[in-house]
Amino acid sequence: MSESPKYTRLSLDAQAALLHRIVESCGSRKGETQKCVVFDLDGTLLDNRPRTVAILKELSAHWESREPSSNAAPHGAMAKKLAAATLHDLAYLVVHSLEKLGVTHSELAAEAETYWKERFFKDEYLRHDVALPGAVAFAKACYEKGANLVYFTGRDLPNMGLGSFQSLRDQGFPIGVPGTELVLKPDFDMPDEVYKRTHGPNLARLGKVVGIFDNEPANCNVLLQQNPGAESVFVDTQHLPGAPALDPKVHVIGDFSMGR
Repeated sequence: MSESPKYTRLSLDAQAALLHRIVESCGSRKGETQKCVVFDLDGTLLDNRPRTVAILKELSAHWESREPSSNAAPHGAMAKKLAAATLHDLAYLVVHSLEKLGVTHSELAAEAETYWKERFFKDEYLRHDVALPGAVAFAKACYEKGANLVYFTGRDLPNMGLGSFQSLRDQGFPIGVPGTELVLKPDFDMPDEVYKRTHGPNLARLGKVVGIFDNEPANCNVLLQQNPGAESVFVDTQHLPGAPALDPKVHVIGDFSMGR
Protein backbone atom coordinates (compact mmCIF):
# COMPACT_ATOMS: atom_id res chain seq x y z
CA MET A 1 0.00 0.00 0.00
CA SER A 2 2.93 2.38 0.46
CA GLU A 3 3.23 5.13 -2.17
CA SER A 4 6.98 5.62 -1.74
CA PRO A 5 9.74 4.35 0.59
CA LYS A 6 9.83 7.42 2.85
CA TYR A 7 10.43 5.40 6.01
CA THR A 8 12.99 2.80 6.96
CA ARG A 9 11.10 -0.38 7.71
CA LEU A 10 12.35 -3.10 9.98
CA SER A 11 13.80 -6.10 8.24
CA LEU A 12 11.42 -9.05 8.05
CA ASP A 13 13.35 -10.82 10.80
CA ALA A 14 13.30 -7.73 13.02
CA GLN A 15 9.60 -7.22 12.29
CA ALA A 16 8.82 -10.82 13.27
CA ALA A 17 10.88 -10.42 16.46
CA LEU A 18 9.03 -7.22 17.38
CA LEU A 19 5.59 -8.73 16.80
CA HIS A 20 6.45 -11.88 18.75
CA ARG A 21 7.79 -9.71 21.56
CA ILE A 22 4.54 -7.77 21.72
CA VAL A 23 2.53 -11.00 21.79
CA GLU A 24 4.63 -12.27 24.69
CA SER A 25 4.11 -9.00 26.57
CA CYS A 26 0.33 -9.54 26.37
CA GLY A 27 0.43 -12.22 29.04
CA SER A 28 -0.25 -11.28 32.64
CA ARG A 29 0.88 -13.19 35.70
CA LYS A 30 -1.31 -13.33 38.78
CA GLY A 31 -1.54 -9.92 40.36
CA GLU A 32 -0.23 -8.07 37.30
CA THR A 33 -2.14 -5.34 35.50
CA GLN A 34 -4.26 -6.41 32.54
CA LYS A 35 -2.52 -5.68 29.21
CA CYS A 36 -4.06 -4.20 26.08
CA VAL A 37 -3.05 -3.68 22.46
CA VAL A 38 -4.39 -0.72 20.48
CA PHE A 39 -5.10 -0.88 16.74
CA ASP A 40 -6.25 1.70 14.26
CA LEU A 41 -8.31 0.26 11.39
CA ASP A 42 -8.00 2.08 8.04
CA GLY A 43 -4.51 1.60 6.64
CA THR A 44 -3.45 -0.29 9.76
CA LEU A 45 -5.32 -3.56 10.20
CA LEU A 46 -7.39 -3.05 7.06
CA ASP A 47 -6.59 -2.04 3.50
CA ASN A 48 -9.40 0.35 2.51
CA ARG A 49 -8.22 0.88 -1.06
CA PRO A 50 -10.60 -1.81 -2.40
CA ARG A 51 -13.42 0.32 -0.98
CA THR A 52 -12.33 3.26 -3.12
CA VAL A 53 -11.89 1.08 -6.21
CA ALA A 54 -15.41 -0.31 -5.75
CA ILE A 55 -16.87 3.19 -5.44
CA LEU A 56 -15.05 4.46 -8.52
CA LYS A 57 -16.19 1.47 -10.57
CA GLU A 58 -19.74 2.03 -9.35
CA LEU A 59 -19.49 5.64 -10.50
CA SER A 60 -18.08 4.48 -13.82
CA ALA A 61 -21.14 2.28 -14.37
CA HIS A 62 -23.36 5.20 -13.37
CA TRP A 63 -21.73 7.45 -15.95
CA GLU A 64 -21.94 4.74 -18.60
CA SER A 65 -25.66 4.32 -17.93
CA ARG A 66 -26.47 7.95 -18.66
CA GLU A 67 -28.16 8.99 -21.89
CA PRO A 68 -26.22 7.93 -24.98
CA SER A 69 -25.53 11.57 -25.81
CA SER A 70 -23.72 12.06 -22.54
CA ASN A 71 -21.65 8.91 -23.00
CA ALA A 72 -19.72 10.77 -25.61
CA ALA A 73 -16.75 12.71 -24.32
CA PRO A 74 -16.24 13.58 -21.57
CA HIS A 75 -18.49 11.16 -19.63
CA GLY A 76 -17.65 8.07 -21.64
CA ALA A 77 -13.91 8.71 -21.63
CA MET A 78 -13.80 9.46 -17.92
CA ALA A 79 -15.97 6.40 -17.15
CA LYS A 80 -13.45 4.16 -18.89
CA LYS A 81 -10.63 5.63 -16.79
CA LEU A 82 -12.51 4.93 -13.57
CA ALA A 83 -13.40 1.41 -14.70
CA ALA A 84 -9.69 0.67 -15.16
CA ALA A 85 -8.73 1.80 -11.63
CA THR A 86 -6.56 -0.56 -9.57
CA LEU A 87 -5.26 -0.41 -6.01
CA HIS A 88 -1.88 0.84 -7.21
CA ASP A 89 -3.46 3.85 -8.94
CA LEU A 90 -4.68 5.28 -5.65
CA ALA A 91 -3.16 8.05 -3.56
CA TYR A 92 -4.15 8.94 0.01
CA LEU A 93 -6.43 11.78 -1.13
CA VAL A 94 -9.12 10.94 -3.67
CA VAL A 95 -8.44 14.15 -5.60
CA HIS A 96 -4.89 12.93 -6.23
CA SER A 97 -6.18 9.48 -7.19
CA LEU A 98 -8.44 11.05 -9.81
CA GLU A 99 -5.48 12.99 -11.17
CA LYS A 100 -3.41 9.81 -11.42
CA LEU A 101 -6.28 8.10 -13.22
CA GLY A 102 -6.49 10.93 -15.74
CA VAL A 103 -9.89 12.26 -14.69
CA THR A 104 -9.01 15.80 -15.68
CA HIS A 105 -12.40 17.23 -16.62
CA SER A 106 -12.99 19.65 -13.72
CA GLU A 107 -16.75 19.21 -13.39
CA LEU A 108 -16.56 15.44 -13.55
CA ALA A 109 -13.63 15.32 -11.14
CA ALA A 110 -15.66 17.37 -8.66
CA GLU A 111 -18.65 15.08 -9.18
CA ALA A 112 -16.46 12.01 -8.65
CA GLU A 113 -14.99 13.40 -5.44
CA THR A 114 -18.47 14.15 -4.06
CA TYR A 115 -19.74 10.71 -5.10
CA TRP A 116 -16.80 9.09 -3.30
CA LYS A 117 -17.23 11.15 -0.10
CA GLU A 118 -20.92 10.28 0.10
CA ARG A 119 -20.08 6.56 0.15
CA PHE A 120 -16.57 5.97 1.49
CA PHE A 121 -17.51 6.84 5.09
CA LYS A 122 -20.67 4.71 5.22
CA ASP A 123 -21.35 1.31 6.78
CA GLU A 124 -22.43 -0.47 3.62
CA TYR A 125 -19.15 0.07 1.79
CA LEU A 126 -16.86 -1.25 4.54
CA ARG A 127 -17.43 -4.80 3.30
CA HIS A 128 -14.89 -4.11 0.55
CA ASP A 129 -11.99 -3.68 3.00
CA VAL A 130 -9.45 -6.49 3.34
CA ALA A 131 -7.08 -7.36 6.18
CA LEU A 132 -3.38 -6.62 5.81
CA PRO A 133 -1.18 -9.73 5.58
CA GLY A 134 -0.80 -11.31 9.00
CA ALA A 135 -3.14 -8.85 10.73
CA VAL A 136 -5.82 -11.34 11.75
CA ALA A 137 -3.31 -13.89 13.01
CA PHE A 138 -1.43 -11.26 15.01
CA ALA A 139 -4.57 -9.82 16.62
CA LYS A 140 -5.71 -13.33 17.53
CA ALA A 141 -2.31 -14.15 19.00
CA CYS A 142 -2.42 -11.05 21.23
CA TYR A 143 -5.95 -11.87 22.33
CA GLU A 144 -5.24 -15.52 23.01
CA LYS A 145 -2.19 -14.55 25.06
CA GLY A 146 -4.51 -12.59 27.33
CA ALA A 147 -4.55 -8.97 26.13
CA ASN A 148 -7.59 -6.81 25.66
CA LEU A 149 -7.85 -5.60 22.07
CA VAL A 150 -8.86 -2.00 21.44
CA TYR A 151 -9.83 -0.99 17.91
CA PHE A 152 -9.26 2.76 18.33
CA THR A 153 -10.34 4.19 15.01
CA GLY A 154 -10.98 7.59 13.47
CA ARG A 155 -14.18 6.23 11.96
CA ASP A 156 -17.33 7.78 13.41
CA LEU A 157 -20.00 5.91 15.33
CA PRO A 158 -23.15 7.19 13.55
CA ASN A 159 -22.03 6.35 10.01
CA MET A 160 -19.51 3.53 10.40
CA GLY A 161 -20.11 1.78 13.72
CA LEU A 162 -22.20 -1.16 12.52
CA GLY A 163 -20.17 -1.65 9.34
CA SER A 164 -16.90 -1.60 11.26
CA PHE A 165 -18.11 -4.28 13.67
CA GLN A 166 -19.35 -6.44 10.81
CA SER A 167 -16.17 -5.96 8.78
CA LEU A 168 -13.94 -6.96 11.69
CA ARG A 169 -16.12 -9.98 12.40
CA ASP A 170 -16.21 -11.11 8.79
CA GLN A 171 -12.44 -10.74 8.41
CA GLY A 172 -11.92 -12.97 11.46
CA PHE A 173 -10.66 -10.44 14.01
CA PRO A 174 -11.65 -10.98 17.66
CA ILE A 175 -14.66 -8.70 18.20
CA GLY A 176 -17.91 -8.90 20.12
CA VAL A 177 -16.35 -11.06 22.83
CA PRO A 178 -15.09 -10.17 26.33
CA GLY A 179 -11.77 -8.34 26.12
CA THR A 180 -12.46 -6.52 22.85
CA GLU A 181 -13.50 -2.90 22.37
CA LEU A 182 -14.45 -0.95 19.23
CA VAL A 183 -13.90 2.74 20.02
CA LEU A 184 -15.10 5.30 17.44
CA LYS A 185 -15.38 9.07 17.12
CA PRO A 186 -18.66 10.50 18.41
CA ASP A 187 -19.17 12.48 15.21
CA PHE A 188 -17.71 12.70 11.72
CA ASP A 189 -16.39 16.26 11.88
CA MET A 190 -13.96 15.77 14.76
CA PRO A 191 -10.38 15.63 13.33
CA ASP A 192 -8.80 12.23 13.88
CA GLU A 193 -5.66 13.55 15.57
CA VAL A 194 -7.68 15.69 17.98
CA TYR A 195 -9.88 12.71 18.77
CA LYS A 196 -6.96 10.39 19.50
CA ARG A 197 -5.07 12.99 21.47
CA THR A 198 -8.15 13.72 23.57
CA HIS A 199 -9.38 10.18 24.14
CA GLY A 200 -6.07 8.32 24.10
CA PRO A 201 -5.56 8.64 27.88
CA ASN A 202 -8.83 6.75 28.43
CA LEU A 203 -7.29 3.61 26.95
CA ALA A 204 -5.57 3.01 30.30
CA ARG A 205 -8.98 2.08 31.72
CA LEU A 206 -8.73 -1.14 29.69
CA GLY A 207 -5.27 -2.10 30.90
CA LYS A 208 -1.62 -1.32 30.48
CA VAL A 209 -1.00 -0.48 26.83
CA VAL A 210 1.82 -2.69 25.54
CA GLY A 211 1.38 -2.19 21.79
CA ILE A 212 0.10 0.65 19.58
CA PHE A 213 -0.42 0.32 15.83
CA ASP A 214 -1.39 3.18 13.54
CA ASN A 215 -0.73 4.33 9.97
CA GLU A 216 -0.56 8.03 10.90
CA PRO A 217 2.80 9.27 12.26
CA ALA A 218 1.09 11.93 14.39
CA ASN A 219 -1.06 9.32 16.12
CA CYS A 220 1.92 7.01 16.72
CA ASN A 221 3.78 9.89 18.34
CA VAL A 222 0.86 11.06 20.48
CA LEU A 223 -0.05 7.60 21.76
CA LEU A 224 3.58 6.85 22.54
CA GLN A 225 3.80 10.05 24.59
CA GLN A 226 0.71 8.97 26.49
CA ASN A 227 2.01 5.41 26.95
CA PRO A 228 5.81 5.69 27.12
CA GLY A 229 6.30 2.03 28.06
CA ALA A 230 4.45 0.71 25.02
CA GLU A 231 5.80 -0.43 21.66
CA SER A 232 4.52 2.16 19.17
CA VAL A 233 4.41 0.80 15.63
CA PHE A 234 3.85 2.78 12.45
CA VAL A 235 2.24 0.67 9.72
CA ASP A 236 3.73 2.07 6.52
CA THR A 237 0.81 2.04 4.10
CA GLN A 238 -0.70 5.45 3.34
CA HIS A 239 -1.01 8.52 5.51
CA LEU A 240 -2.15 12.11 5.43
CA PRO A 241 0.22 14.36 3.45
CA GLY A 242 2.35 16.68 5.57
CA ALA A 243 2.64 14.28 8.49
CA PRO A 244 5.20 15.09 11.20
CA ALA A 245 8.42 13.14 11.57
CA LEU A 246 8.16 9.92 13.52
CA ASP A 247 9.48 9.76 17.06
CA PRO A 248 12.73 7.75 16.83
CA LYS A 249 11.25 5.20 19.25
CA VAL A 250 8.46 4.31 16.82
CA HIS A 251 9.02 1.10 14.84
CA VAL A 252 8.11 0.91 11.14
CA ILE A 253 6.57 -2.18 9.51
CA GLY A 254 4.83 -2.85 6.22
CA ASP A 255 2.35 -5.50 7.42
CA PHE A 256 1.90 -8.01 10.25
CA SER A 257 3.83 -10.98 8.87
CA MET A 258 5.45 -12.81 11.76
CA GLY A 259 7.64 -15.24 9.86
CA ARG A 260 7.41 -19.00 10.21
